[in-house]
Amino acid sequence: MRTAEISRETTETSLTVRINLDGEGKHDCATGVGFFDHMLDQLARHALIDLHVRAKGDLHIDDHHTVEDVGIALGRALAEALGDKRGIRRYGSCHLAMDEALVRAALDLSGRPFLVWNVDFPTEKIGAFDTQLVREFFTAFAMNGGITLNVARLDGANSHHIAEAAFKAVARALREAVEPDPRASGAIPSTKGTLSA
Repeated sequence: MRTAEISRETTETSLTVRINLDGEGKHDCATGVGFFDHMLDQLARHALIDLHVRAKGDLHIDDHHTVEDVGIALGRALAEALGDKRGIRRYGSCHLAMDEALVRAALDLSGRPFLVWNVDFPTEKIGAFDTQLVREFFTAFAMNGGITLNVARLDGANSHHIAEAAFKAVARALREAVEPDPRASGAIPSTKGTLSA
């Protein structure tokens, strides 16, 4: 079973993230940040990864620490669940349309973290949620998961649609990348013979 559980305790947050890469998209996410919970649910559902998140953070200050720390823990859980990445497809990409929004995501589970983020939002807030935190989450996720991640908004006028399309596009790309490759015979998908995390 490709599963992992990561707990993180700081003066700003206390959280646990549990994932199953061979799940059915089941999700149970409670961070105290409603819109973020909704996005995590979308990530799990469309990546077909079972995801359980419990987080308590200093929301009296703002949502930043909670969102970032969940991204850190989720990235670490992904890396742990993947192990040496033997037999996976490694790469994934998706163009995802949601109403007027169109977002492209492409990723490589390379072990070499990098984020290229070309997503801007027409508003600073989605309800009470700061749109800058979408990038903060994916930065933390990519850096701690060893993911080379490229996300771009190709179209869109509604901030909610753009954010949700970004999460769903990354989810679909991730689903493709973590899938076992039936032609790989359990090989590590690299000419170097290793994909360091």
